[in-house]
Amino acid sequence: MSTKIINVWSSPRNISTAFMYAWAQRDDFSVVDEPLYAHYLRVTDAEHPGKKEILESQQPHAVDVIRDVLLASYPTPWVLHKQMTHHLVDMDWSFMKKTYNVLLIRNPREIIASYSKVIPHPTMRDIGIKKQMDLYQYLKENNSLTAILDTNEILKNPEKIFQTLCAQLNIEFQESMLHWDAGARPEDGVWAKYWYANVHRSTGFAPYRAKDISLSEELELLALECMTYYEQLFEHCLKA
Repeated sequence: MSTKIINVWSSPRNISTAFMYAWAQRDDFSVVDEPLYAHYLRVTDAEHPGKKEILESQQPHAVDVIRDVLLASYPTPWVLHKQMTHHLVDMDWSFMKKTYNVLLIRNPREIIASYSKVIPHPTMRDIGIKKQMDLYQYLKENNSLTAILDTNEILKNPEKIFQTLCAQLNIEFQESMLHWDAGARPEDGVWAKYWYANVHRSTGFAPYRAKDISLSEELELLALECMTYYEQLFEHCLKA
């Protein structure tokens, strides 16, 4: 029996790593961390921490990643690929017609406030929300969208959201998905040391807390542009 494949298409500075850790607690799942990261860095001018190390750690051509990772068989019945939507550049999207696809969205003001601490002047391409809207339209047209999840809705009631998603995937929810041991994990990409400090301190999903965010004028303008796409996607997400 071939492996069933889930792609979780996230914006950056989301809870995507915690989300990946949740599924890694199951013995019927394998998980893969951002398999298209090297491809994205190869085909764009993006400068990210650890770029050389990332390029050396993964296959850098999307066509190879699709064949050898995204559509590969795994020793478990299911595999979940944690993906960044903005990595979907200069490549064929049709592999998604063979997979389950989940969009993981977050309020752009929260993304930008967090992302700008590592990359000082993020752009619309970095934030990924417009690409998520493009992806939403593509998946809907091809009957390949499984669900849209929102970070804050997950944090308000992770058990309910995971139960609903598991039901949509026709698999049993497992309580173990809500907790994990603190620290680095074997599935982490080599970039974890630059981005994963907070999630490595976690042992589960932190309770939702509204954030008091202050952005520069430049970043406020970016957030305002992003909100148009976010609000349209939020209408269709699973609610706590």
